[in-house]
Amino acid sequence: MNATTVRACVIGWPISHSRSPMIHGYWLKKYGIAGSYTRQPVRPEGVATFLKTLAEQGLVGCNVTAPHKEAAYAVAEETTPAARAVKAANTLWLDRGRLHANNTDGLGFMNHLRASAPQFEPRNNAVAVLGAGGSARAIVHAMLEAGVGAVRVFNRTRERADVLARHFGARVSPHDWRDRVDRTRDVGLVINTTVLGMAGASELVLPVGQLADSCVVADIVYVPLETPLLVAARARGLQGIDGLGMLLHQATPGFEKWFGVSPEVTPELRALVAADIGRT
Repeated sequence: MNATTVRACVIGWPISHSRSPMIHGYWLKKYGIAGSYTRQPVRPEGVATFLKTLAEQGLVGCNVTAPHKEAAYAVAEETTPAARAVKAANTLWLDRGRLHANNTDGLGFMNHLRASAPQFEPRNNAVAVLGAGGSARAIVHAMLEAGVGAVRVFNRTRERADVLARHFGARVSPHDWRDRVDRTRDVGLVINTTVLGMAGASELVLPVGQLADSCVVADIVYVPLETPLLVAARARGLQGIDGLGMLLHQATPGFEKWFGVSPEVTPELRALVAADIGRT
């Protein structure tokens, strides 16, 4: 590896499951960039030290996955509005010796939504969000930035939905989990941000018969690509959007920061990662 190689990585604990090296490796090859992107297992107690010594390790930045996103946000010296809205970071980079942090999950979701369902108009629409964790916060922030009229948050623990709603203000309302059927009849978009439906997890129970014919159903789970929720939505004649596109699109801002090229999410890249998911 020569001295001009630009190096970035992804950290987590565990980290072996991350497909980020596949995504960034594809772009490095596509654009002919002398760079590398690797997995780095970092224990929770070592996150601050790792991030504060990026330059000494020859790294220009990194992605951060579970369970380190909140810790990464806390260590950063400069943060974006998206990171502050979620109080968690997944993309970090050095600029003039200072550590910057962003949260690109919401942007990744919105860019995938725009590409997949251009007919969906956020402004003055109502959106239902299932879950109230970090991903939900990122997506709610992005939805509000896009001008969504109302966001209804449904969570199995009502208190977490209450906290999220208070954080974002009047356009976000908290609801009991049991009301997720009655209160989604008139929404234009339903988004599952929970782990329900993920391989090895319980199935998400959401009858889709009550949804409007124009409603778009999105699931941020991408293992499996075809979750039971998406299968049911498509059988009902609704457009279903899987979680893989969000994964791909959330990676683009970091690549541009580290390697200086704004990468394209191509069908070839999607097929590459989808094939790998199919092998799990």
